[in-house]
Amino acid sequence: MTKLIEYEEASDEVRAVYDDIRATRQNDYINNFWKAIANHPPTLQRTWQAVKEVMSGPGEIDPLMRELIYIAVSATNGCEYCIASHTAGARAKGMNDTMFAELMAIAATANMTNRLANGYQIPVDERFKT
Repeated sequence: MTKLIEYEEASDEVRAVYDDIRATRQNDYINNFWKAIANHPPTLQRTWQAVKEVMSGPGEIDPLMRELIYIAVSATNGCEYCIASHTAGARAKGMNDTMFAELMAIAATANMTNRLANGYQIPVDERFKT
């Protein structure tokens, strides 16, 4: 298992990212994902900037929907950590058990129909092309 870098033992470079995470999220908690990738500060910095921009930057998709999308992709990719952390984030933004169940049903159905479409090598209808 990768060593988790706690704030107290972190370099100044890592602490700066941790401080930005805390400020952006408006809490003092740094979760294990960030602590693990802090073993390579350039990866920590690059990853945080991408996540910060996509998950909390301006855009047309509201914060709850962003979390739901993250959960669906994480479930499809089999990432237990991301499913758990983004489910917690979605619950904090208003997701309830029924919404989660509907999300999982949609993700499962999409995975099934994607495999059917790929397996049958179905050509895309002209009217669906942009």
